[in-house]
Amino acid sequence: MDLLIPALLFVFGLICIVKGGDWFVDAAAWIAEVSGVPKVIVGATVVSIATTLPEIIVSLIAAAEGKADMAAGNAIGSVTANTGLILGITSLFAPMELRRRHYLVKALLMLGSLATLWIGSRSGALSNKGSVLLVLIFAIFMMDNIRTAKSVSERRIRKTSEPGEKRSATIGFLLGTAGIAVGAKLLVDNGSHLATALGVPERIVSVTCIAAGTALPELVTAITALTKKQGALSAGNIIGANLIDSTLILPLCNLLSGGSLRLSHQFVALDLPAVLLINAVAVLPMLLHSRFMRWQGGLLLALYGGYILLVAA
Repeated sequence: MDLLIPALLFVFGLICIVKGGDWFVDAAAWIAEVSGVPKVIVGATVVSIATTLPEIIVSLIAAAEGKADMAAGNAIGSVTANTGLILGITSLFAPMELRRRHYLVKALLMLGSLATLWIGSRSGALSNKGSVLLVLIFAIFMMDNIRTAKSVSERRIRKTSEPGEKRSATIGFLLGTAGIAVGAKLLVDNGSHLATALGVPERIVSVTCIAAGTALPELVTAITALTKKQGALSAGNIIGANLIDSTLILPLCNLLSGGSLRLSHQFVALDLPAVLLINAVAVLPMLLHSRFMRWQGGLLLALYGGYILLVAA
């Protein structure tokens, strides 16, 4: 009986995320069509920032409470889940073609941020220099998005906005964001409670249960986008979300910890190399062939499964 209420809240959170993701993608696609901005840019900025709110909130709360493993594990675990699980599933079942020019800078910045995070944390704590460099990468990412959006939107034909569409899109955007954030919070809190009650260690919970829970908005957004044939929005969302997770969350947590966010040996020796490898497998072939291929999806899922087995061992 003690586990019944957390289980019901967990299911309710999942429902909130599913419906919120549906509203959110519709609103984001409308924004792209009316503004003339490419869907990949909308996905890499507006959608990504909103869908990474659960990761940001959970990690900051954990850092403020002195739970460094949970804060770091949630952030990087979410990046690993975004790429290995979510992008793996979408690539396996719905390979998509992409425009290299929309992804080149963002993909390289993402890999650069993960490499910077690994190098900057090898002493067992994220250095202040590493934090500054990560925030600089985030600033470059946002400036590149703005530059691309401005240059492309001027050349695209914009969809005429019908009366009432703006209001509907705004309401859908806000309700979708709220549904995703609230649903993810319910999933994380109650999923963590269920896992702890079943005797699962906090270290494993942070990089699996909590990370997967906070990554569910990206999963739902990706699946919803694919069903609506908005594959570019899905890929842009994942790359943007990974960049935000890897460049903002840990520097903010480091700031909250007074510049002394301690990182476990397993985090530095296993989690960071794993996330860097998985993301390299995802983006490097894509940059060469301008598409995500089915074999990539299978390999990403295999790598993610192997990583989870190592974590649980």
